Amino acid sequence: LARRVPGAPLERAPRSWAPYAAAVGFVAALGLASVVATGNLLPHHLSDMDVGGLYQSRDGKLALLEVNAFLAAGLCALSRRPAAQVWPLAAVALAEALRAHPAPEHGPLVGSGLTLVHVTCAALWTGGLLHVLRMLRAWRASSEAADAAGAALLGLYARVAAVLFAALTATGVWSALRRMPPGTVLDQLTATSYGRTLLAKLVLVAAVAVLALLARLRLRRAADRLSACVPARAEVVALGLVVAVSGLLTALPLPIRWS
Repeated sequence: LARRVPGAPLERAPRSWAPYAAAVGFVAALGLASVVATGNLLPHHLSDMDVGGLYQSRDGKLALLEVNAFLAAGLCALSRRPAAQVWPLAAVALAEALRAHPAPEHGPLVGSGLTLVHVTCAALWTGGLLHVLRMLRAWRASSEAADAAGAALLGLYARVAAVLFAALTATGVWSALRRMPPGTVLDQLTATSYGRTLLAKLVLVAAVAVLALLARLRLRRAADRLSACVPARAEVVALGLVVAVSGLLTALPLPIRWS
């Protein structure tokens, strides 16, 4: 998007956080693998884990795939071709989509497809906005023209974010209705731990949508178009909370047991 902005000071790009993000993902994937190796329980001692058993179960193989993929992403980020990390990161998203929908589930491929799109859009929205704000901060040290370029970049991102939001909403609603039939949604949103966590996520997503709309209005109407960065920063924080709650959802028992 930055390359499409006329006069953008591309030489003033912020330092990449990709190696650090890959390291965090690697540690988290190791934690997931340790839980799977203990029979989906939190391990208290090393002896509790059956590391060899990871290769004998579907969840274990997917957890190991995520560990190796984050390691590969980190190595790619440190290489001369950091763009190559898109492939191991795509493998992480695919593995997580398959892990979240076990084979006994009704229509697992549909569920995996929805989760893959949902996870990918969430990553692009959250990570994209964070990087755009970091680029604007780096550019503001330049001339006045850099402010105009920054506003143009934020406008381009806003268009992409609108598409991502639509895809997130559609896949999220579809996934929720697959797990909670329409006639039971209201009851399960308050009566089950999964439903209450999902309700908290919906509230956070609504807050994110309001912040995104406010940023877009400022971008169009405010005298200082870069004042849109204020609600955009709050949007990043809210998106981080959404990601955290989404992670919690994957660890909670589903309100419906598939036969």
